[in-house]
Amino acid sequence: MKTMRILCLLTAGLLATGVQAQQSVADKAKQDLIQKSTFGGYVMGKASATDQDGSNHSSFDLRMARAYVNGQVLDFKYRLQMEVTGGGVGETNEKSVRIVDAYGEWAKYKSFTVRFGQFKRAFTFENPMNPWDIGFGAYSQLTTKLAGMGDRVGEHSSGGRDIGVQVAGDLLPVGSDHHNFLHYQLALYNGQGINQKEQNNGKDLIGGLYVYPIKELAVGVFGWNGSYTKSGHTVNRNRMAVGLKYESRWTVRAEYATSKGYKISDYAEDGSLKASACDKADAWYMTVGAPVSKKLKVYAKWDVYRDTREWDSMKSLYCLTANYYFHKNFKLQANYSYTRDKSTAKDGRYNTFDLQMYWRF
Repeated sequence: MKTMRILCLLTAGLLATGVQAQQSVADKAKQDLIQKSTFGGYVMGKASATDQDGSNHSSFDLRMARAYVNGQVLDFKYRLQMEVTGGGVGETNEKSVRIVDAYGEWAKYKSFTVRFGQFKRAFTFENPMNPWDIGFGAYSQLTTKLAGMGDRVGEHSSGGRDIGVQVAGDLLPVGSDHHNFLHYQLALYNGQGINQKEQNNGKDLIGGLYVYPIKELAVGVFGWNGSYTKSGHTVNRNRMAVGLKYESRWTVRAEYATSKGYKISDYAEDGSLKASACDKADAWYMTVGAPVSKKLKVYAKWDVYRDTREWDSMKSLYCLTANYYFHKNFKLQANYSYTRDKSTAKDGRYNTFDLQMYWRF
């Protein structure tokens, strides 16, 4: 009887301990949800003018407005971001209200994280960057055409994002500052862009590998193997990119990307390829940012895209930008670009000026 009584007491104690542990985890998760959730957003507006023949010579636009919530519960991070766009020159030229980010991430270890949901594609240095941080009034043509913002294949504007699962991590701390020498990302996506279900049996495999010789300098290589389906046609997206970025008081970024795969518009109604179809494209950009004062930073960029990887399809932009920070959450940006577009029969030489306001909360 004594033995039975002792066993019953031990069992009851273990059950009580288990219940208490479950309650402790639940209480911590509840506190995390309350204490580790942050809300924010930003607004971007612009006034622009151009001397291009056949264009509206001046306009006022809402580039975009976003609101988001970030948080962490136990070892899981999450993000939800909504966007309103006004047809400006940012990530998209569509007027819409939509979800851009919606994902959860297991982040217990910095060396191995797992993310699932809708998020930025792991392709190029510039694509994952926030519009606030790139320094210019628009992403490079490399990013917009070859990283899934206004992708050349004919995909709807997706802000460089897709739906999938990704593993990533930082490895090998080195130097006196113990910065991580290696960063990796590998992701599997639907290939159809944001807010869209799968349209074919294939998946897009995208990966990136960075090395950091010093904390501020990264050199990276990226690969993309996948396909896109629309209007009964499926086109391949086989892409590679290389680049470097240096981010400190000075900024230096340079990237080159190449693409092989047709566009949806290369197909006629009967399913045959048009005579003008070309399955090759490439792009590159180089940008330098120099601090003038604590509140003023200026940038210059050479930005090139070739839709057929031939010189007669080249569109080049030569850009100058000044960012003045009235406050860390409020800045004014003045942009000038000279465009030389060999791919159009219209006016291929023109100037564009715009003034953009950035405000975040």
